[in-house]
Amino acid sequence: MTLAFAFPWAIVLLPAPWLVWRFAPPYRERSTGIRIPFFRQITQAAGLEPKPGAQVLRRRRLQMALAIVGWVLLVIGLARPELLGQQMVVEKSARDMVLAVDLSGSMDARDMAVPDGPPQQRLQVVKDVVGDFIEARQGDRIALIVFGTRAFVQTPFTEDLDSVRTLLDRTAVGMAGPDTAIGDAIGLAIRTFETSQVDQRLLVLLSDGADTSSRMSPVNAAEIAAQEGVRIYTIGVGDPNGSGDDKVDLEALEDIATRAGGAFYYATDGAGLEAVYDEIEALNPRLTETVTFQPKQPLAWVAFASAAVIVTLGLAWLAVTTRARVA
Repeated sequence: MTLAFAFPWAIVLLPAPWLVWRFAPPYRERSTGIRIPFFRQITQAAGLEPKPGAQVLRRRRLQMALAIVGWVLLVIGLARPELLGQQMVVEKSARDMVLAVDLSGSMDARDMAVPDGPPQQRLQVVKDVVGDFIEARQGDRIALIVFGTRAFVQTPFTEDLDSVRTLLDRTAVGMAGPDTAIGDAIGLAIRTFETSQVDQRLLVLLSDGADTSSRMSPVNAAEIAAQEGVRIYTIGVGDPNGSGDDKVDLEALEDIATRAGGAFYYATDGAGLEAVYDEIEALNPRLTETVTFQPKQPLAWVAFASAAVIVTLGLAWLAVTTRARVA
């Protein structure tokens, strides 16, 4: 712990009382009197010794000591003393990431290959892989958006990655509607990034269908994202040879990524998804900002409190001694 002063220039006020006493004219107080022509005779008759009419009042030593100590403590309080703790260096992430996950009805299809066992549900495989990806982003701020017929913010930007994964695990097919609103999801991500103060902004959008219910065109949303400095990476997990809502529009996803300065990927199984996320991480290494922090414990209140106690004791002492002299 180190003692320091936040406003050390206040120390120059220490000699102020002495300068006033040394150079300022003394305080004068006039009192009424009676002038008589036979003053000398009266004093001789009364046995009194005449003294000068002007007197300079002098303080007692204890009064001076209390005044000096009180003034010193007051100036020290104005200088704002504080105890400085050990300096700490904190690394803060300079990257914000939004994960947009498709929850449309087609995500219930069971066609995702796994190493052992039958094909699994698309959404379940996505949740497993994306969950591991989230846990590996320690230090980053992540927001989660889910979309179907409409897009919703599941979690705003946060460094509490455990909560993000928990909320992702609780998602279910169709909870945002049966259709697919890719454009709305991108638009919502752009609005989410409005609170971001960092330069590296990534949107990872995962979908298995074509846009069917957006109020904003995905292409227009991608162009706006590029203007706002948001880079979009799209991942297709559906069947490009399917029909209806089960057919993923790979060309549209690739166009979105190209317009927003990102990249497009297509994954057919869990291993492919993991490889995609690894490649996204490799293309966008995490940026960090170093923040230096030193805890401070203010002590000005101690000086002010001590000065107040001394002044109070001095006034009390003067009141007692004055009554004693009067008595």
